[in-house]
Amino acid sequence: MVYQEIMVHALNLMTDVFGNYVIQKFFEHGLASQRRELTGKLFGHVLSLSLQMYGCRVIQKAIEVVDLDQKINMVQELDGHIMRCVRDQNGNHVIQKCIECIPEDAIDFIVSTFFDQVVTLSTHPYGCRVIQRVLEHCKDQNTQSKVMDEILGSVSMLAQDQYGNYVVQHVLEHGKPHERSAIIKELTGNIVEMSQQKFASNVVEKCLAFGSAAERQLMVDEMLGTTDENEPLQAMMKDQFGNYVVQKVLETCDDRQRELILSRIKVHLTALKKYTYGKHIVARVEKLVAAGERRMAAQSLNTVGS
Repeated sequence: MVYQEIMVHALNLMTDVFGNYVIQKFFEHGLASQRRELTGKLFGHVLSLSLQMYGCRVIQKAIEVVDLDQKINMVQELDGHIMRCVRDQNGNHVIQKCIECIPEDAIDFIVSTFFDQVVTLSTHPYGCRVIQRVLEHCKDQNTQSKVMDEILGSVSMLAQDQYGNYVVQHVLEHGKPHERSAIIKELTGNIVEMSQQKFASNVVEKCLAFGSAAERQLMVDEMLGTTDENEPLQAMMKDQFGNYVVQKVLETCDDRQRELILSRIKVHLTALKKYTYGKHIVARVEKLVAAGERRMAAQSLNTVGS
């Protein structure tokens, strides 16, 4: 009964602030035959619904639950309008859902649209999400290498971009070891400078968290500088973003590195207390120093005991 009444007004309900939820529920819980019939109502309107605030939710739900042949027919209607959807506040969610729920070979026309546009899209508020979905769900070697090559070609710029930094962080967290290493290699040499930038500092933290021990060592060396006079660490500790990177270093490095860094920091503790951001480090260091001293004491007791 309910279905009969709703079906007549299905299209209008899809773009209604409340009605869209009822249609979504039918996609979720309706009979297979009802679901197929309801999907039929979408045909011819997929693009306009994808770009509409409530319609885009209905389209996303349909992409999740309808039969594969209907999913494929639906998204075919977006062909030629992919970039428009990606850059749209509603449409981008539909494109993300296509990448998540439809087999790769059926959405090649979507993914291939991004080739040579990866960097541009990565620096876009919605595009950066779409590129992250591609990295997660597209396993095709050709796609992966094309997308990664474009990202690696502009790593420094992307790391410093307000949206691009999320794409670089995503690769550091979920990418293959050689991709992670390529990014870290590209950023090494600018670690100190990047640590003092709002967006890039988050990328440096991810490098420290996910890099190998050898890569972390290179970054630590860079922060410690070559001489006492040339000590970037001090500048980083006073910096509103850099101080978080120093905290991340203390969290991720091995005991030997930590002792070395703490001994360098101790010298500056009093001076640091004057700086707003230095205070975060002081609190952190005092905790670590106390813990370190307790460890040393325990070790020396053991030595004396033996």
